[in-house]
Amino acid sequence: MTRRVRTPFRLLLAAFAAAALVGAPGSPAADPEVHFWLTVLHNNDGESKLIAAGDGELANYGGVARFKTQVDLLMAEARTGWDPTACFTDRFGMIAALAGRPGDPLRKLVSCAPNDVDLTKRGAVMVSSGDNFLAGPEFNASLDKGVPFFDTIAMDLIGYDAVAIGNHDFDFGPDVLADFIRGFESDVPYLSANLDFSAEPALQALVDAGRIAGSTVVKERGERVGIVGATTPLLRFISSPRNVGIDPDVAGAINDEVDALEAKGVNKIILISHLQSIEEDLALAPMLSGVDVMIAGGGDELLANPGDRLVPGDEGIVFGPYPLIATDGDGNDVPVITTPGSYKYVGELGVAFDKAGNVVGMNSGPVRVSGVGPDAVEPDPVVQAEVTEPVAEALETLDENVVATSEVDLDGRRGPGVRTMETNEGNLIADSFLYQGTKLAASFGVDAPQVALQNGGGIRNDSIIPAGPITELDTFDMVPFANFLSIVEDVPAAQFKEILENAVSRVEFTDGRFAQIGGFSYTYDAAGTAQVLNADGTVATPGTRVREVVLDDGTVVVSGGSVVPMAASIDVATIDFLARGGDQYPFRGLPFTTLGLTYQQALEGYLVEADGLNGTITAAQYPEGGEGRITRLN
Repeated sequence: MTRRVRTPFRLLLAAFAAAALVGAPGSPAADPEVHFWLTVLHNNDGESKLIAAGDGELANYGGVARFKTQVDLLMAEARTGWDPTACFTDRFGMIAALAGRPGDPLRKLVSCAPNDVDLTKRGAVMVSSGDNFLAGPEFNASLDKGVPFFDTIAMDLIGYDAVAIGNHDFDFGPDVLADFIRGFESDVPYLSANLDFSAEPALQALVDAGRIAGSTVVKERGERVGIVGATTPLLRFISSPRNVGIDPDVAGAINDEVDALEAKGVNKIILISHLQSIEEDLALAPMLSGVDVMIAGGGDELLANPGDRLVPGDEGIVFGPYPLIATDGDGNDVPVITTPGSYKYVGELGVAFDKAGNVVGMNSGPVRVSGVGPDAVEPDPVVQAEVTEPVAEALETLDENVVATSEVDLDGRRGPGVRTMETNEGNLIADSFLYQGTKLAASFGVDAPQVALQNGGGIRNDSIIPAGPITELDTFDMVPFANFLSIVEDVPAAQFKEILENAVSRVEFTDGRFAQIGGFSYTYDAAGTAQVLNADGTVATPGTRVREVVLDDGTVVVSGGSVVPMAASIDVATIDFLARGGDQYPFRGLPFTTLGLTYQQALEGYLVEADGLNGTITAAQYPEGGEGRITRLN
């Protein structure tokens, strides 16, 4: 495939700036003609933060209803333009600083050439770089409601032109993702060039219908804009894609889509990717050719420039300027952009193209979504009524929905508590893993677990829940994160001891790695040597704290501080966070299978279901102080 021959972006920017400053005529390279201004509006990692960006002061920021209003305002501005005589002046009236060296971005650069673009040559697109929903009480409201989900309704009303598929979009398995997509009234395409859906019928049906593809073409003011999607090749290890095929050659898959688009005459191409970090996109750029703009997802990085208004608390977390500049495989400079998630910002990159599809200028900046201050916007009334208000009501309902009764106080305090010792709440959560893991193992083709591990840092209520009614919101307070129940098969006995050594290695510091357990008991000596791990999870200093480990069936795994000779491997139920090495748990890349349930769903099911606790937490099963699963010496 013959690629476009493009003047390097940094040279075009320099020429464009010089022409604008002195008004000098000359060759196209010295005085580039702007054929089309495209404003790219974008976000990523919305992750079901539908009501607001957070509690307290953050309640005045974000929220999908305000986000919709902000997008509408920016879209209208992009399509009507701003004063073309205000050379190098941004829309807030601040003089933009020119780049100090070739390749640096120019802020809010506007052409001052005599042939300034008319309004028929100004267009805009709105895209998402993935992780469009996330496990939690907000998405639980969607699952209770059914198709269309609240997140789907909100995105439909916002009006996306294309959406990348992220890892969290598979967290509930392929069928829920299919439900999410088919709930749209619009035909917005979901994009990923490196995923194969042929072994997942519900998703393949959407491929056949054109709703899922590797790329799409958006027509805007008579111009064709190609958009390519890509998804992290780590998908199988961090989500639940089941039989979805994953091509690890992300660059090759993207380049194939670019080839196909260019063969159709498309010469303006955007990549929307969800590779988990903007660093991944920066590393990917040199392997690509023909991509004009790269939009990253999954890393939550904040790119901002001096003078940009930020959400309170974000001032100290700026990753770099907006945009970053990478160099592609042909030596062209490519803007790379992203935004933090939770609907806190709308990314806005204006790109000037010449007739050949070369990028010859840009203006840029993140726009915060605020309900206060000089840039405040009102919530969109339709989104507010159809999404925000019913989700808020659902959260109130969670607090009214009694799922069980406890005969005993449940101890979820941090310390002394779940980060330092066995507690009955910790035992309850670990037992829910064994219950659900045993119930679901066969359907996922894995062994039923013998033991369960939950890090104390993942238990978050930091309180004693008094005996009496346990509400659904209580379960979310206990285990609120997007952690998914997983099974790690065949953990060698010696490695299992190392995992337990890690769990008790910092107990004196009330560290969140301390484990609440099920299916076994163990004794540790707090005066023993604490295990120290290398960055890759290998042991730098062996631990001597774990003294005895005995499975509930009486099998001895560790005796006198040593692993019993010929001890069998162990199947472990835990959360994907720990299976991936979170809190330095040294699973060291052992394969694991996620079971399509969050740890909150695992807990609630255990409480409610007839073959679980059937609605009653008894003092006999879960006595205060625990039942002796963990014994501490010294």
